[in-house]
Amino acid sequence: MREHLHAANSAAASQAAAAPSTKPPAAPQPAPPTSTPPARELIFRAQGLTKVYGAGEVQVQALRGIDLELHAGEFVVLLGPSGSGKSTLLNILGGLDVPSSGQVWYCGQDLSRASDAALTRFRREHVGFVFQFYNLIPSLTARENVAIVTEIAPDPLEPAQALALVGLEKRLDHFPAQLSGGEQQRVAIARAIAKRPAVMLCDEPTGALDSATGVLVLQALERVNAEMGTTTVIITHNADIARMAERVLWMQDGQIVREQRNAQRLAAQELRW
Repeated sequence: MREHLHAANSAAASQAAAAPSTKPPAAPQPAPPTSTPPARELIFRAQGLTKVYGAGEVQVQALRGIDLELHAGEFVVLLGPSGSGKSTLLNILGGLDVPSSGQVWYCGQDLSRASDAALTRFRREHVGFVFQFYNLIPSLTARENVAIVTEIAPDPLEPAQALALVGLEKRLDHFPAQLSGGEQQRVAIARAIAKRPAVMLCDEPTGALDSATGVLVLQALERVNAEMGTTTVIITHNADIARMAERVLWMQDGQIVREQRNAQRLAAQELRW
């Protein structure tokens, strides 16, 4: 009897194994969502900017209908020959000048219609400038030149901290005459970043320097951009510098005539000219 029951159970198990499963197939798992980098905050937007100097028959049209957007943390290089409008555009973005027509907004604030007092506050609180010539006070040390800015900024870096960011932590108490050209320019950069600006606007920062010294200055700007997230715009006629930019804009005759994104950026230390 037990043998008959065992045989019957074995036969039933074999039939169950052979029978097709009635369990529905597992639903395919959805692919993991593709992560897209968050959109960068729009810092500057310019629309239809023109700038005319002079009057009557001696008018010079420096800008001819510029449209431009700059985003938080971008590193942008403006290229073009002398007289192409690069410095004029930079001055308008920095609130040093106003357009003849068109509009420019900074984080939604219309700079083209701002009062002189509002532009002064904008420059003081949000923009760091670096020019070809260093504009340091000869009778003040590197630390004291930077401290001039920290005394009026709402949330400044310590002068020593700003100078350390540009590699001059051992030159704090040196006067400009005791510094090389590249070191003086880096003091100027430290002075510009000491107020923690959202934007750095640099007009030919390596124009008066040799290649090796210029690379040191660019390394300082590169580090500030990376560590502080500062939107950085450099204007230059040196095409080699454009290789370190995220985005390159070419200007000619007051217009942006070409734009390019660098798929592979070079570090400043890799540049040679």
